[in-house]
This record gives sequence, structure tokens and C-alpha cells, in this order.
Amino acid sequence: MSRDKTIDIESLLHKDEVHRRVYTDPAIFDLEMDRLWHRTWIYVGHESQVKNPGDYFTTTIGRQPVILVRHKDGEIHVLYNRCAHKGAQLVGDNAGCVKAFRCCYHGWRFDTDGALLTIPLEGGYDNTNFCRDNPDINVKKVPRYDSYRGFVFASLSVEGPDLKTWLGGVASSIDNMVDRAPDGELEITGGVLRYTHDSNWKFFVENLNDLMHAIVTHQSSSQTARIVAKRLMDDKDAVPWAVEIFSPFTNRYSFFEEMGLHAFDYGHSYSGGKVSIHSAYSDIPGYVDALEAAYGKEKTLDIFSENRHNTIFYPSATIKGPIQTMRVVKPISVDKTVIESWTFRLKGAPEAMTQRSILYCTLINSSANLVGPDDYESYHRLQHGLASQANDWVSMHRHLGKETVDESGAIEAEGTNDIVFRNQFKAWKQYLTAEDA
Repeated sequence: MSRDKTIDIESLLHKDEVHRRVYTDPAIFDLEMDRLWHRTWIYVGHESQVKNPGDYFTTTIGRQPVILVRHKDGEIHVLYNRCAHKGAQLVGDNAGCVKAFRCCYHGWRFDTDGALLTIPLEGGYDNTNFCRDNPDINVKKVPRYDSYRGFVFASLSVEGPDLKTWLGGVASSIDNMVDRAPDGELEITGGVLRYTHDSNWKFFVENLNDLMHAIVTHQSSSQTARIVAKRLMDDKDAVPWAVEIFSPFTNRYSFFEEMGLHAFDYGHSYSGGKVSIHSAYSDIPGYVDALEAAYGKEKTLDIFSENRHNTIFYPSATIKGPIQTMRVVKPISVDKTVIESWTFRLKGAPEAMTQRSILYCTLINSSANLVGPDDYESYHRLQHGLASQANDWVSMHRHLGKETVDESGAIEAEGTNDIVFRNQFKAWKQYLTAEDA
């Protein structure tokens, strides 16, 4: 899709506000798919989802269906999910294991690296250019893909920064999450929670590090949990995991202000650092001992010294390192978004760590939970409220100009600063106004 020359991106952004069209205009959504989602690095999956040769996992990059697959030599590839013959999707299931891909339409077979294996009645293509010497007869690989400590990203653009450069300051969030595993590895555990929102994808991504909303939006869930726990529990009672998980969402504004924000090039950010909503969780017996046995006391203390809330890999994914969960953003249309929530197991850690992570993901991220619907209601009202012509502009004014920038360009600010939104739209503008690659 070529860029729509009639959209003046410059006119939609001010330094402290953004036009409502960026959330409501289908033409702008189409441009985002073309210029942002199909050009930058997008999270595809985790290496643990394709442990063995032939294992595959299907997903999308923007509007493009792709396959994450491990080849017989152990290498991981990201292929377009399209037969090179008539164009049918090679794989219809979400995941599985194959010796080779066989198209359901005409039976063409391809190796797990995309290479053509067999053509039924191959002689019928004699004297044509659709022959084995033509590279277009193979399943096409996505132009670029790479893995950072097990997290696989891909880009549909042949140009751009390498993955490590693109991750920049948020690579350390992946490092901390993986280092929390005594065996130094993570693996996806259980299934996925998929939650459809009737709202623009940017509302979800912005909300991740909006530290002003929690104390208001989550009164119905978090504050209710506090009240019920106080009524039913004695001081001597152990605090249930559910109460530990719910309660911090309605901490005081000062708590969220002190958590702080960090923002980086390409729209990335994280909230928290030394403290977050996860930092007061109770110890799980045997976990610290396992980490100290693996790393020593000094490195274990260093690992626990980082307690980040949400880390955003803009625009497609976010992780919570201390609780080992991940959410993946799948834009469907200008007002429809699917959010996938995944849980990781820390290899070498007590099983109770995994159980707490699963509980967290179920209580917070599922469509049947108590916290997620609070946010869903806000996104719903935002999407429908911006249909109003009362005001064309959406505020990003809070703490304008009160952030600090270090020599590397990384931005640091108090937790309730709107710098995360301003930083995301700075990247958004750069992507959408870039020259055609």
C-alpha cells in the first residue's frame, strides 16, 4: 500500500496534544499498517514456542500472516504464511509440528526453511519460468528476523537498525526478566488469553505506562479487594496472592509518581525501576536460594534491585519482568484490537513462581478478570468519546518540559509525566513521514 498523500501528519501533532483523528480515521490506520507495523521490528514469538525441529507457531505482523518455525538444523525462520503456487495459507492451525509444509490446495510441499521439496506432476511446468531455478518458487522469508535472549522479532522492511540497536534501553528489561530464571532461560507455559477490544490499538499501548489512571480506573477492583481483605483477614493472617496482586493498583499518587518513567528512541519506555506494583510480593520458599546458587548473592541482589512495571517494545508488545508475563498487540481495524497475554516459566525456579504468574495473568489480563475490564471500559469510552466534535485535540500536557535527557538520549521523568505519550507520537510521526524504503 502506498502512502496516502492527502494525510498531513504534521498537522495532527503538536508538542503537547494530538488530533483525535489518529484514533478514529481508517485512512490513518491503513497508513500505520504500511508505514509503522510493516517497517519496524514487531514481536513474533518466543523460541520456546518452537522447541524442536518442525515446531511452528503462526501469527501476524500487522496485516501479514507469518509462520515462526524451527528448521531441522535448529535455526529459526520467519516465513510468510503463503504457498508459492496459488497463494493459499500453508498453515491454518495456531501451532503444531511438521516434517514439511504441505499446501492443502494442490499438495505442493516445502521444507521448514521454505525451500521447495516436491511439486505434483512437476512436468506440467516444463518450458515455463516457474521452475526450481526460480527463487520465487520457494516460500518467501520475511526480510529480517532476529532473536534477543529468546524473544523473536521480525521486520517486513529490508532496511532499518539491527534488533539490538532498535531495542536500545529496553533490552535490559529482557535481560532482567531472563536473569530471574536460575537456569538462565524462560519458556512459554500454558495457553494464551485473547481479549478483543472495540478500540484503537494506541489506547492500550499508551495506557501501559499511564501512571495517573490506576488509582481512579481500578477502584472497582483493587480498592474493593483492599476493603474485602481488611474485613475478612486478621493481622496475623498471611496475605493471599490475589490480594498482593490487586492492592497496589490503588496505591497513592505519590507511589506512582516515585515509580518514575524512562523513555527511549523508537517509542520504547518502561515504568518503575527500584520500585513498582510488584515489589512488595511475598517471598516464595526456595527461589532466592536457587538464584544465589546459580549466580551468587551479589548478582542476585542486583537482579532484584530492578523492579520494573511495564516495558513497551513499541508498538507491538510489553513485558512485566518481575511477574513473567507478556502482552502482544494485534491491530485489526481502526477501532478493533486483539490483545494476547502470555505467561513464562522461570527455568530452575520453584513451581510456585509459575503458579503466581499464571494467577496474575488470569486476574489482571483475561477478559473475565477484574482489572482488565476496568481498562476496557476506559478504552471503549475513549473510542466513542472521540467521535464527539466538542474538541479535536487530546491532551499530552502533563509535566511538559520537566523531564531530563542523558547523553545517550534516554529520557527520565516522574511517574505521572506524559512524556511516554509524547515520545510514542514522536516515533509515530517519524515512521509515518519517512521516505518510502
